[in-house]
Amino acid sequence: MNPKPNESEKGKMKKVLVTDHISEEGIKKLREFAEVDVELELSNEELKERIAGYDALVIRSGTKVTKEIIEAGSKDNGKGEGKLKVIGRAGVGVDNIDVETATEKGIMVVNAPAANTISAAEHTIAMLLGLSRKIPAANVSLKSGVWERKKHMGVEVNGKVLGIIGLGRVGSEVVKKAKGLGMRVVAYDPFISQDRAGELGITLSNFKEVLSLADFVSLHTPLTKETHHMVGAKEFELMKNGVRVINCARGGLIDERALKDAIKSGKVAGAALDVFEEEPPSSGERELLELEEVVVTPHLGASTEEAQKAAAINIAEEVINALMNKPVRNAINMIYVEEELMGAIKPYLVLADKLGRLSAQLIPKSSRTEQFEVSYEGEIGAGGAGTGIAGNTRLITVAMLKSFLSWFIDGVNYVNAETIAKKTGIKVTESKTESIENFSSLISITTTTQSEKKRTVAGTLFGKGDLRIVRLDGFRVDASPSGYMLICSFSDKPRVIGPVCTILGDGGINIAGMQVGREKAGGEAVMVLNVDGSVSGDIMEEIKGVENIFDVKLVRL
Repeated sequence: MNPKPNESEKGKMKKVLVTDHISEEGIKKLREFAEVDVELELSNEELKERIAGYDALVIRSGTKVTKEIIEAGSKDNGKGEGKLKVIGRAGVGVDNIDVETATEKGIMVVNAPAANTISAAEHTIAMLLGLSRKIPAANVSLKSGVWERKKHMGVEVNGKVLGIIGLGRVGSEVVKKAKGLGMRVVAYDPFISQDRAGELGITLSNFKEVLSLADFVSLHTPLTKETHHMVGAKEFELMKNGVRVINCARGGLIDERALKDAIKSGKVAGAALDVFEEEPPSSGERELLELEEVVVTPHLGASTEEAQKAAAINIAEEVINALMNKPVRNAINMIYVEEELMGAIKPYLVLADKLGRLSAQLIPKSSRTEQFEVSYEGEIGAGGAGTGIAGNTRLITVAMLKSFLSWFIDGVNYVNAETIAKKTGIKVTESKTESIENFSSLISITTTTQSEKKRTVAGTLFGKGDLRIVRLDGFRVDASPSGYMLICSFSDKPRVIGPVCTILGDGGINIAGMQVGREKAGGEAVMVLNVDGSVSGDIMEEIKGVENIFDVKLVRL
């Protein structure tokens, strides 16, 4: 326990602002260390005006910590009070925090990923059982004075196949509970090894096969660009007639309009939803919510007394440790090193984050990564252990691994990235060499999937903050890793680049930059286009149809 400061220390105390309801136990712990203001009704504008006076901000899902708020928090308020140093999320998801801006401003983001595991898993099982036995509809019917046993006949879960999408903390806990109910479990998670699946007593399969085998489908993945609407009209068509779907993970994983259509057509017998793409749901979503086949709760997965108490205490401890420059177990976006070294190493950590995310988006879908090889060349590959940047490359490797894994797995941070990689069967290696051509320093990631497909990305710094991607597989490029990037592999023949640019222009997509690399004239080539916005699926399909195009990927950095 941290000792309570005496009166003479009051002026030096840190200041913490809490803008969402958290358990009183967490507030008490924070007040042992800092001055704490609890303001639960602040508008975005009010928060932006006040945030610069605080060292830490503690939230749940209600407060949206935007770029503007973070930038306001990083400014000196002129009163001698500390700038914002840490944002604490009393829970798992950080979708409501602009983590990228926080990182750029040197603000640590911490969460409490383990606090709600049991509660979220139990809520999933409760929703599954409520859906299978039509409990909510029967409850409403009987309370309205109607006795309708036949109408509310349900189905057993014993012996049924549960398809789990995502085997993180919550998904793995749901597996244990479902097996206790006599269910057979098949699962999809490209980052889980067969050994881990054996420990859980389940069968691993690919995404489409899990959907086709399951009587019940339960989602347990983070919400990323890759997983947004991962279950839509095409996926519902793969499922059994009469399938039931549960989502207690993240709103946006399911295309809600496609779900409504699938229920109305009879393809889906029912759905249980705790999370929604817009929370609270908009009036346009009322039709889905009002379907009798749909069971809904208002994002209650973590809403138990035990989970809220644990989350509040955990986040209070993390915020205090961060403000005291102590090791932080659940740092989302950065790692502490000596202050004099951080200035030099920070640009490489930003580059590492970009390389990791780019690598994640380039590997084949539904293919498990087996090797993650990091190479340091030139100045960054020289020097002995513990000396300068070259002696601290492990921090950069962990940063790359963390951003890579975070694209697929929830709750990854600098502390647990290596452990998660090991558990999921990914072999991580690091190599260094002083020899290099063309660049003073070069960092490369080579990933190998179970199909033995290798992908390599490499980047460097041109000056303190000028990040560049300079290699994609065997091709030399010079691209800025920012915003949306369209990466096309093609045969180096005429009338490929022009048609692609024309399609983008006709679609209202502005091209901010373009780089082309090739092995030899007439051979294979790669084109990297920085574009000013996202590219729709229809435009992507049109580009894929251009003659001599092999593959097209849209990545966001």
